[in-house]
Amino acid sequence: MASAEDSMTRSREKLRALDAVRKRRLIVAIADRIIAHVDELTALDAAIGDGDHGHNMRRGFEAVLQDLDALEAMGLSDLFKAIGTKLVMKVGGASGPLYGTLFLALGKALPDEPSREEAAAAFAAAIVAVRARGKSEQGQKTMLDVLIPSCESFSSGSNLAGVKETAALAADATAPMRATRGRASFLGERSIGHVDPGARSSSLMIAALCDELRKA
Repeated sequence: MASAEDSMTRSREKLRALDAVRKRRLIVAIADRIIAHVDELTALDAAIGDGDHGHNMRRGFEAVLQDLDALEAMGLSDLFKAIGTKLVMKVGGASGPLYGTLFLALGKALPDEPSREEAAAAFAAAIVAVRARGKSEQGQKTMLDVLIPSCESFSSGSNLAGVKETAALAADATAPMRATRGRASFLGERSIGHVDPGARSSSLMIAALCDELRKA
């Protein structure tokens, strides 16, 4: 069993450095994962929302991909801020401001070479910003129902495979919830039985991030 000293040492270790090539791969991985699931996200949103979540997210990440050369040359903090700004401008709907806030807040909190502990703290700070922007809490059938347990998993020391699994299970767990925020809340009991599209897109991004970071 690891000692408290061992755990503290691991938390302070720097995450593997991201050079320009790895930053580019990471951005592409996240964007491609969202774009590949546009039809699924659209169908989920058609059931309990406006039906535009998939298309809106694709528009935002296609715009991000157009800036790849500039993004890969940035430090990690500026990179996240730039992606956040792009998502606010291009995604539209409720998702644009929320995902924009998530990435902007990550950029503000992340040093360019974060330790695991610093990355976890930045993730937690970004969630606080999303909660404030959306005036929502965990359990209300939103993206927070994936972001919060994923952050807790990462902060507690889970490996990337574990964080990915947590995100996927958390997205599925929104199906039996009754929505109390966003357009889905207008459906009342009829929102039950459907996975929240924002929770699903959050789980897709976390999965892509974890998969890419696990590569050699």
